[in-house]
Amino acid sequence: MATMELTHRCNLNCVQCYCNLRVNDEEAMAQELTHEEIYDIIDQVAAEGCLWLLLTGGEPLLRPDFLDIYSYTKKKGLLVILFTNGTLLDTPTADFLAEWPPRKVEITLHGISRETFEKISGVPGSYERCMRGIELLLERDIPLTLKTTVTTLNLHELWETKEYVESLGVEYRFDALLIPRVDGSKQPYRYRLTPEQLVELDIEDEKRRRAFERVCDELWGSPSTDSLYLCGAGKRSLHIDPYGRFALCLTDQAHTYDLRRGSLKEAWSDFIPAVRSLKAERWVKCRTCPVISLCGQCPAWSYMEHSDLETPVEYLCQIGHLRAEAFRQ
Repeated sequence: MATMELTHRCNLNCVQCYCNLRVNDEEAMAQELTHEEIYDIIDQVAAEGCLWLLLTGGEPLLRPDFLDIYSYTKKKGLLVILFTNGTLLDTPTADFLAEWPPRKVEITLHGISRETFEKISGVPGSYERCMRGIELLLERDIPLTLKTTVTTLNLHELWETKEYVESLGVEYRFDALLIPRVDGSKQPYRYRLTPEQLVELDIEDEKRRRAFERVCDELWGSPSTDSLYLCGAGKRSLHIDPYGRFALCLTDQAHTYDLRRGSLKEAWSDFIPAVRSLKAERWVKCRTCPVISLCGQCPAWSYMEHSDLETPVEYLCQIGHLRAEAFRQ
């Protein structure tokens, strides 16, 4: 799976989001990949044998060339997933997507009420526009997933939102882990749940509960390697930001490769192995922790929090141990 952010700009101003650039951010627009550069990267993605391409943002529909980029991707034979906030979907765009159907579209639904939704989105009228976008996709039988990033502002509506989405007959999921913004600001943390609140959601949701019980059964135990990267990033996935920077995943800003100066083939064959071969250089408690598979701790998180790759993130540590108490049989 290749993930490609087409822009970090957005027409909403969601309090929890890692992308906080305004629609007309001139500096961002000047630095974003041109559509010719994007076509070239898509060519390289296809040539390297990648099957799936996720187009996301920011809000990807802000780009006036979005439909051209989307159709070019489809014509290359890639299986396309689209992440959008749904507010810019109109009848012509929905008709186009119906003609060139994606594998699925994912839209974030912040809450079931206008008050909650717009308290998070920061934009009056965005609730109605999002709901209209959802309606347009459903009318055309375009595969759709709705999702919620759970914060202190919408926690009270989570289960009602889930019930509503399931009544539509579409897939639903939620997540409550927030990351800092692209400018380094940790403002989203003002709205994150406590570790106890987050794990309580894991317990209450049957799908999540079963998943963590399975993790406890199959992956319990401390790391059996001194490799720094213990996840699958760079093995099964890659990430490209709006400026052509290639990374193992969205959150890993410690190691990037400039596709404007090199090729995807080189990044895949040389850059990724070099990063994934990095070893832990000092002892930290994670190296002998049996709940490492439950916490989400990784070098990218450490770098965002501490500007180094190995210092544990205490918030994640607390979550991991609470999950162990809840799901370890």
